[in-house]
Amino acid sequence: MWLHEYKNWTRFSWDTKKLAFKLSDVRHRQGLLIGKMKNLGFELKQEASLNTLTNDVIKSSAIEGEDLNPEEVRSSIARRLGINVAGLIPAGRDVEGIVEMMLDATQNFNTALTKERMFDWHAALFPTGRSGMHKITVAGWRTLKTEPMQVISGPMGREIVHFEAPNANRLNKEMQAFLKWFNNKDTTDPVIRAGIAHLWFITIHPFEDGNGRIARAIADMALTYADGTSNRFYSMSTQIEKERKDYYGQLELQQHSTPDITSWLEWFLNCFSRAISNAQDTLNIVLYKQKLWNKINQASVNDRQRIIINRMLENDFTGYMNTSKYAKMTKCSNDTALRDIQELKKRGIFIQNLGGGRSTSYCLVEEV
Repeated sequence: MWLHEYKNWTRFSWDTKKLAFKLSDVRHRQGLLIGKMKNLGFELKQEASLNTLTNDVIKSSAIEGEDLNPEEVRSSIARRLGINVAGLIPAGRDVEGIVEMMLDATQNFNTALTKERMFDWHAALFPTGRSGMHKITVAGWRTLKTEPMQVISGPMGREIVHFEAPNANRLNKEMQAFLKWFNNKDTTDPVIRAGIAHLWFITIHPFEDGNGRIARAIADMALTYADGTSNRFYSMSTQIEKERKDYYGQLELQQHSTPDITSWLEWFLNCFSRAISNAQDTLNIVLYKQKLWNKINQASVNDRQRIIINRMLENDFTGYMNTSKYAKMTKCSNDTALRDIQELKKRGIFIQNLGGGRSTSYCLVEEV
């Protein structure tokens, strides 16, 4: 039997004693993180939140095998939140759509989740009305035409069915029950509610496509409510993407199980705990940037140097800086690029790596 085939399947149960210590520990560390971040200055909080939201959008799509341009994602989020950052670029419709959904979920976390709102999210995800080459029902529940809704793998004729969703004729009733539960906050801990919401929605699988991304947006909405602030300082989707194989394995295991969801919630809490731990990296990066710019701003840098430093501080920047790369990125001559680099090296902002000649390269100073 599939989970949704059990009578009263949404009357979930779990072993409170088994989860109590982990829940208490992760809620404590969540509170410490939020406290640390709230003590940052306004601009640093904005920077931390921007980094987290950017990672959330990129990784939630990556879980589904879709690679988004990080610069476009960051630019789209910054524009929508009114954050002044250098080098904003236009974003494509695929980026704008998922950014719009994620920001609506996290910035408006106290607003009721309705069918119409979810339809708007779905339309934002699929602005062309297609998933790849296939035309799909957009801004509406899937229909009987797409039955059965299955997650399968393997060659044709020897497919393995990992999951089969409820029939389309059940969707209105199932989604009404889900939305009523989600909007009527009960005494269940908000983090536990986030885990339940994720599993409940993904089990219903109400759309032809985009269910995973919307499920994670719903979970983020519930976690934002748990945080009590729309500023985002940890990324659950980033952690899930790191553990993608286990994530899908846990979901499949629960679909073959009963409405006792202890195992799923235990995994969800452990994943959440690791997301909180890794958020310290975001804090360290933000603090590093602050210290570095304090050092840089002791004397002026030109526009070219500022562009390069900002680019090297981006999460997706890989490798090192060299003269030709500098010249290409700032549209200047190699001689000008070399002078700029030597000045930054003299000031202790750039460090020359081992090697010389054509392989000479530079990185930003690590200790400020």
